[in-house]
Amino acid sequence: MKKVYILKVSVLDALNNIKKREGGNGMGKYLCSICGYIYDEAKGIPEADITPGTLWEDVPEDWVCPLCGATKEEFIKQGESATTAENKPISVIELSSDMKELSPLEMSALCTNLALGCEKQYKLEEASLFTKLAEYFKKAAAPAKEPKFDNLLELIENDLKEGFPNANAIASNEKDRGAMRALVWSEKVTRILNSILSRYEKEGDALLDNTGVYVCTICGYVYIGNTIPDICPVCKVPNWKFEKIEGR
Repeated sequence: MKKVYILKVSVLDALNNIKKREGGNGMGKYLCSICGYIYDEAKGIPEADITPGTLWEDVPEDWVCPLCGATKEEFIKQGESATTAENKPISVIELSSDMKELSPLEMSALCTNLALGCEKQYKLEEASLFTKLAEYFKKAAAPAKEPKFDNLLELIENDLKEGFPNANAIASNEKDRGAMRALVWSEKVTRILNSILSRYEKEGDALLDNTGVYVCTICGYVYIGNTIPDICPVCKVPNWKFEKIEGR
């Protein structure tokens, strides 16, 4: 079913916007920081009932990127820096030399990732063993104490504000290109998860009604909809690498 957005701007207002900006700095363009999609104020998105000349601030707040599903918060105006924070020096977190015991749930996540890594290298026997270990640790994990939606969002936002900048700083200092590439994918996937959770907080279960949930088996990108993109917006693999999440 096609989603119709209610615009705060009339066709006449949109035409006036174009005329005003033709005499100034021109209409703006906004870049999706996850997939690279560009919203051009001058062109709008007629197929989504967003009239040419619609300013970015007049695009409905519940509008999402047509390619990856990111919210407006993940867009950056072209020609401007993303945030002033990017220009500030990043202090690398000093790592403790003390060993920390992983929780059963952390061990389950680690074994799951190792299983996927083995699978990609066609080491199916090792992948099967790591999968069994992941299931074992998952069953041994204690239920979360008073889980709250806000706590999950807070953890994700902390990763985006502190975790990724510091991890990128360390990888850059060590000139570890493999880690830097993995961090690019991981940060984009985390941003899309943040967008999805923010949307779910506002829309509730209606976000998932009569639609599918798919995950890219290479980078972890999550897509909500019935027609998955031809290629993953994050890691660019073909869409046959997506798996549908069942049993919701």
